[in-house]
Amino acid sequence: MISLGIKTLLVVDDETSNLESLERIFTRWGRPPAAGSPPSSPDDYAAEAGRDIVVLTSRDGKEALEILRKQRIDVLLTDLMMPGLSGLDLLKAARKLSPETEVILMTAYGTIETAVEAMKDGAYDFITKPLKRAHILRVVGKALERQNLVAENRALRSQLAAAQQRPIVGQSLAMRRTLDILGQAAPSQATVLLLGESGTGKELLARHLHEQSPRAGRPFIPVNCAALPESILEAELFGYEKGSFTGATSRRDGRFAQADGGTLFLDEIGEVPLHLQVKLLRVLQEGEIEPLGGRMRRVDIRLVAATNKDLRRAVADGRFREDLYYRLNVIAVRVPPLRERLDDVPLLCDHFLTRFRDKNQKAITGISRPALELLMRYSYPGNVRELENAIERAVVLCRQPVIDVDDLPHEIRSGGAIGDGSHAAGPPRLSFPIGTPLDEIERYVIRETLQYTKGDKRLAAQLLGIATRTIYRKLDRTDTGASSDDDDDDESA
Repeated sequence: MISLGIKTLLVVDDETSNLESLERIFTRWGRPPAAGSPPSSPDDYAAEAGRDIVVLTSRDGKEALEILRKQRIDVLLTDLMMPGLSGLDLLKAARKLSPETEVILMTAYGTIETAVEAMKDGAYDFITKPLKRAHILRVVGKALERQNLVAENRALRSQLAAAQQRPIVGQSLAMRRTLDILGQAAPSQATVLLLGESGTGKELLARHLHEQSPRAGRPFIPVNCAALPESILEAELFGYEKGSFTGATSRRDGRFAQADGGTLFLDEIGEVPLHLQVKLLRVLQEGEIEPLGGRMRRVDIRLVAATNKDLRRAVADGRFREDLYYRLNVIAVRVPPLRERLDDVPLLCDHFLTRFRDKNQKAITGISRPALELLMRYSYPGNVRELENAIERAVVLCRQPVIDVDDLPHEIRSGGAIGDGSHAAGPPRLSFPIGTPLDEIERYVIRETLQYTKGDKRLAAQLLGIATRTIYRKLDRTDTGASSDDDDDDESA
């Protein structure tokens, strides 16, 4: 059984001796079987189920009801016959307040019929008195296992639906390199920082990293830090207790608590204000969160962050903590903009065309060659998101079986092509006559790339996928246009 974070058990009994005995049983519950031996008894199986469990107790139904209102309870074990609020009343209230809580009733032989009726009202099971330790642990252990299975199935269904809707499309060299780094990072627990422009698919890649990791099947919680006002960002991330501020009428778990056991994705991490960066740093260093008005609690999360800003410059400007930056920047992965992987445009077009054709029930069979050529020459300042919107628009407005040039947005039709000056950020596209010697092509490509990077040989080498020294080997020193000082710097790099 896979445990999804720490579970909470609430035991309710008006008899002090019973309550203390049950508290001792469950507190000692986490002892695992002997090393190297499989579980051989109900107690061993129960211990396997009962690890990472917090035990709360209450002597009456009203107090238990207040606890249910304040925090999440995974399993409620309650006596049936109690003065005031009975176990049956507590069951009915729990089903309304917290439908996911499993309720187990403790009952004497004379009230078994009542307990059976209670199961029809949603109780998980009942235990007869006098209580037997092995039986109690077995029943509660099964209830906890059911909690885990339900949570796992819910997470798997959510992730499967997301994966079916948003697959990673791309076979370009730039995209393969990015996916290769993520594949190497996935099995680890290291923090990953995704760097890239808006619309490049950073959340999609973060979800892919999660699905390839040992945490797959556990929660993946995305948070767009830029979309949440600063006044509520802390409460959203760390949660709060009832009465911790005006309007806090009940307890609420934050995104860190929701991601316990799984992955938390903080998009636009550069927008987090400085006072919250201190709390983020504590989570990364100590694995602890402090809800508003509450106490410190441990969480087990893997953090993946993303930004479209230059965090180094933000650190230099005093807008981002240097210690947090280095904690986040364990594995930095650059997500390439679409203009650097135009070979993926036909694949992306086919993917988006299929999706929006089915969604809008349009009988469209493809994209004309002239339209596709325009799509492959555009520099996409809005990246993949802009291409997705362009294809959706074309599908909706197209009146023919094939999407043509007139169905494309004005920006693409008007010639916002790479290299024409409309989008200076895009590199030029080169062409050569058939029969041009390969050595001449290589030298020409290197010179044009150096011109595009304004003489930055390191960047040129990265764009071309070669070592910096290869540029020197392929070109004469006079061709590079670099000074001798620059040459010395690069040779030592």
